[in-house]
Amino acid sequence: MRLLRAAAELLANSAGAPVSTRQITQLAEVSAPTLYHHFGDKEGLFDAVVAAGFEEYVAGERDFAPSGQPLEDIRRMWDNHVQFGLNQPELYLVMFGNIRPESRPAIVADAEALMEEMLNKAAAAGQLNVQPREAARSILAANVGVTLMLIAEPATERNLELSTMTRDAMIFAVSAEPASGPAPGGTGKSSVVVAAIALNAALQASHSDQLSRLGTQAFPRMAPPDLHQPRRLASKPVIPSSTSS
Repeated sequence: MRLLRAAAELLANSAGAPVSTRQITQLAEVSAPTLYHHFGDKEGLFDAVVAAGFEEYVAGERDFAPSGQPLEDIRRMWDNHVQFGLNQPELYLVMFGNIRPESRPAIVADAEALMEEMLNKAAAAGQLNVQPREAARSILAANVGVTLMLIAEPATERNLELSTMTRDAMIFAVSAEPASGPAPGGTGKSSVVVAAIALNAALQASHSDQLSRLGTQAFPRMAPPDLHQPRRLASKPVIPSSTSS
């Protein structure tokens, strides 16, 4: 555990500079053979740091009983995410703060998948106006940004209300409006989009053969034409010729 903590601290404070095995072992007050015995090499230790951090992160994100209201549960996941970062800033910076151009950390994709899992339930309930994957990316991006900003501020000056406002704004941005009917002069397009997303979420959980039957039953007139049957051309109307008197 001392090696993991030492490696996390050095990585978080490295500003992108290389971290040596000697730095890690000196901070952890252990010998290099101890590091090699437990982790194989320095990269193995770094992988273990991220893996251990993600396990702890997932445990925190799931540390509540589902309320049956997916968007409310997303709020709780947001708050747990921020609290995890504030409780363990060095570890959080290793997991989410070491971003390089055109290099998306696997940890971010895993965190998005965790959030998307909950958003799929919201979509199936007709509560989203964007696809769950897009919503997960948007919400997590804001969640990480707010957490990094709060970590950077002195603890006595942190305004957690900023996190609450950003959280609610993001959830409002991806959530469907209450079903109160289209506004006067409106086209009802928003409700159609929400219904389509809800249907797509439901279908994603279905079996492929069930999807095939459903499509045939719902759209019987959209079956592909039989290309082996001769094509019938519409007959031209007969125009009577005029007779001269």
